[in-house]
Amino acid sequence: MRAITIKEPGGPEVLTLAEVPDPLPGEGEVLVEVAATAVNRADVLQRQGFYNPPPGASPYPGLECSGRIAALGAGVSGWAVGDEVCALLSGGGYAEKVAVPVGQLLPAPKGVGLVDAAALPEVTATVWSNVFQTCHLRPGETLLVHGGSSGIGTMAIQLGKAVGAKVAVTVGSAEKLEACRALGADVLINYREQDFVEALGPEGADVVLDVIGAKYLDRNLDALAVNGRLVVIGMQGGIVAELNLAKLMAKRAAIVSTSLRARPLDEKAAIVAAVREHVWPLLADGRIHPVIDRVLPLAEAAEAHRLMESSAHIGKILLEA
Repeated sequence: MRAITIKEPGGPEVLTLAEVPDPLPGEGEVLVEVAATAVNRADVLQRQGFYNPPPGASPYPGLECSGRIAALGAGVSGWAVGDEVCALLSGGGYAEKVAVPVGQLLPAPKGVGLVDAAALPEVTATVWSNVFQTCHLRPGETLLVHGGSSGIGTMAIQLGKAVGAKVAVTVGSAEKLEACRALGADVLINYREQDFVEALGPEGADVVLDVIGAKYLDRNLDALAVNGRLVVIGMQGGIVAELNLAKLMAKRAAIVSTSLRARPLDEKAAIVAAVREHVWPLLADGRIHPVIDRVLPLAEAAEAHRLMESSAHIGKILLEA
């Protein structure tokens, strides 16, 4: 099969399409013939040498995919060769085939094309596990999403609105603000021109979904409502910041940080099962949908990474195998 390999840590030019051995499904795994994968910022970090795959995972980038089951490993039941699926991966999506633990497999949702389904596993698992399972966003509460026009952001807006929350977003351009408005965002903040704490007003946000990290820590505390919950899932703005504990305690607030890739298989399986139960029906009835900026051939992975690093995209960038 062909896969995108990383010759050495570096810029997008180190991504190379090469012939590599086919993976074999182990016990409790299925082999998926990949239709498409999606580009995530974790892939960029892996390419740069900062985010290696967990032990035993595929060395190729790609944290999600869609496709058809090509073979079943020992002990797998409930799935059949030819089933159209999408999957959460620890790696290996930038390839023509990938072996997937059965607990990380989802049926391709009704109403979504097979290629487009590659845009769903990572964002739905990330948003559902953090915003709903960890931070328990409830109807009537306010959710603040930093990076509202990203793949994760566009899904967070839609899921927040679907459960009856008020959604505020920060983005960096008028075009991105309009995209978030079209998805249902209630409070639209251009972080280049506005202070998001002031824009939220005195009531603040009950839940903050943050991909920035250190740079936003103190202002996120200011933005939180009493009993608010801040969940940090990215470090685009650095890794070290000073925490004002008095401010945190005065608001009786909570800060959580999470990652998805390195979680144990049983935890990933539980998240995927919850996504299938709660999110897949919303896709089937058209209440939410993947937001896709563009689809490029797998051979153009370097160009996809350049686009990701430019932050000029809205929603997901896909690579078609």
